[in-house]
Amino acid sequence: MLKLLDLRNIDGGYLAVLPRPKSAATPPIEAVRTIVEEVRERGDQALIELTKRFDKVDLVALEVDREAIEAAYNRLDPSLRKALEVASLAIERYYRSEIHEDRTITQNHMVIHQITRAVDVVGCYVPGGKARYPSSVLMSAIPARVAGVEKVILCSPPMADGNLDDGTLAAAHIAKVDHVYKVGGAQAIAAMAYGTDSIMKADVIVGPGNVYVSQAKRLVSDVVGIPMSYAGPSEVVVIADSTVDPEWAVMDVIVQAEHGPDGLAWLVTWDEELASKADGICEEILMRSPRHSETVTTLQDGGFIALVRDPRQAMDVSNAIAPEHLEILVDDYGDILPLVKNAGAVFLGRHAPASVGDYLAGPSHVLPTNGTAKFASALSLVDFQKRIHAVEVGRSAMDLIGDALQEIAAAEGLWAHGQSAKIRMGQE
Repeated sequence: MLKLLDLRNIDGGYLAVLPRPKSAATPPIEAVRTIVEEVRERGDQALIELTKRFDKVDLVALEVDREAIEAAYNRLDPSLRKALEVASLAIERYYRSEIHEDRTITQNHMVIHQITRAVDVVGCYVPGGKARYPSSVLMSAIPARVAGVEKVILCSPPMADGNLDDGTLAAAHIAKVDHVYKVGGAQAIAAMAYGTDSIMKADVIVGPGNVYVSQAKRLVSDVVGIPMSYAGPSEVVVIADSTVDPEWAVMDVIVQAEHGPDGLAWLVTWDEELASKADGICEEILMRSPRHSETVTTLQDGGFIALVRDPRQAMDVSNAIAPEHLEILVDDYGDILPLVKNAGAVFLGRHAPASVGDYLAGPSHVLPTNGTAKFASALSLVDFQKRIHAVEVGRSAMDLIGDALQEIAAAEGLWAHGQSAKIRMGQE
């Protein structure tokens, strides 16, 4: 199931030899475009029809009322409620550390103010299907709140009974989400991008999702803010050596693979014994997994063992993959960490599975996937904010910079640009 690749004789050019999931090569662009256009043109009615088509649910109302959200929070198992609140506090503390005050600098007699303003409305998408993700509610909505967003809305696909699960609703209550809607998939992204009679139009949309959700985000990115990262199917690279228990390393490969199809799961090692044992250990673990079918579907297409020469080559391979999650399960991770160039989040040491980041570390688990970690980062406050600069210019500043302004304007052939400085300098 885990396909073994011996890369020890390869030097560079890894992008040409490292496989990626089939879904990355053939995304369902036209199918998603059709869904997006249906929602754009017909709003709520399209959402109701699409929910019946894809989720097999007949909806009467799209929004979950406030009483139902509070009731879900109150009846949630106290242990889970406490765990969600612990996670909520960790997320809020982390993002409060990202807050930066407005700043002012002075140069060339000008005073430049940098002002930060949050967007008005953020739409959070939380996946559903066979699993539920209350953690994604917290990881998307709480950073928005810390950033100062006024309205936070949330879309998630309904269960077979037409409702959302108590965990998702309780997390929405904890995160102070304003409106919760029972809509999933590409249609939810379209609804938040364009707005409908029931669903408020968002300024920014965040949250993980399958390949349909990710493609929908790309299609609506001309009308709504979409963070640069491609938050799609889950990915992990586990770098391990002989110092880690082989079951720990293989379990962590499975951790991200169990999210479902279209993901990517790599074990990278220079230990031949671990490389030879890993697939057998994987089979044994999967026999105990309640998500056997989802995990197998991922691993059959996107599960790999890479045998490399040494830690440096291991990082070369990882940087070429640019994974969402990178685990470095070795004792001397301090020597390897400086080699990390491309990764959404990194977990260091044998006792650091990526699941810590999924739930309780604090930084959002909404991370770049599909290779976008080469240029994108985890969800941050700046994804919910705009930076505006206000420039104060007095006569002394214009006297200082006016000649240079006129020279550049003349070079670009923009007469009025130059004149705007010249008349203020008393030269005309």
